[in-house]
Amino acid sequence: MNDQRIAILTDSGTNTPEEFVNEHDIRVVPLLINYRDGNTYRSGVDISCDEVIARLDEEIPTTSLPTPQQIKTAIEQAKAGGYERGVFVTISSALSATYQTVKMVSRMVDFPLTICDTKSIGVVAGMVVMQAQRMIERGVPFGELGARLDDLAEKSHVFFVTKTLDYLYKGGRINQLTYRLGSVLNIKPVITCDEGGYYVVAKKTRGWDRAISAQVRMIRSYAEQFDKVRVGICCTDASDMFDQLEERLRSEIGNICEVIRSGLSADLVVHTGPELVGMGVQPA
Repeated sequence: MNDQRIAILTDSGTNTPEEFVNEHDIRVVPLLINYRDGNTYRSGVDISCDEVIARLDEEIPTTSLPTPQQIKTAIEQAKAGGYERGVFVTISSALSATYQTVKMVSRMVDFPLTICDTKSIGVVAGMVVMQAQRMIERGVPFGELGARLDDLAEKSHVFFVTKTLDYLYKGGRINQLTYRLGSVLNIKPVITCDEGGYYVVAKKTRGWDRAISAQVRMIRSYAEQFDKVRVGICCTDASDMFDQLEERLRSEIGNICEVIRSGLSADLVVHTGPELVGMGVQPA
């Protein structure tokens, strides 16, 4: 527990690295994964990313936000654990109603709560979680955390590409035109979140390798505005892609002070499919 007794809570869609979560007592509220047989699983608790992938050929499940009771329970458990206040960091409110639900629940509990809508998703949202913890450890007053985190989230950017657009399209995350262009012409759009937190195409590329190169260039271009940056890497395949991407980013971007690696949560892989590479950048 930190000296300020401020709990950090988040949802599983932020993909905060597991080691960091365990080391700093981050309270993760899982999003839900629903199958046609009536079974519902808690992402990262009852079902893993690999288990979802193994079943994708049979069925693409749906996802839903945590219930108000699950959020309320997580807050009450933090209070029972000795925390006096909390910060709840969520994935984009444009992609999930988790943020709105947390706001509603916060009015039902006797526990001061600052809520940050990252307007992002995956590894970059997790990087905001990590910085929230570090701000608290540095002694940033509770009353200043909200504004500082909102500012950091606004300056943090995520980019990702998938080998197939089927899952993004079936989940309603991209439109039919983008899907058809990708399917027929092998266009691999690099996707980001806009200022409102919605998915938009940052760049259209032809082929997987060019899409990866485009991500690196966009990270580099943004990083040039700052003295130091943190970068994040997210892959669904726990292979040497992490090493390759980190080596490439460090060789092309000279002001990286930290590289954060993150897998993909079971809830997000439902919408992206089994082959994804994501990158994020955040001013240090």
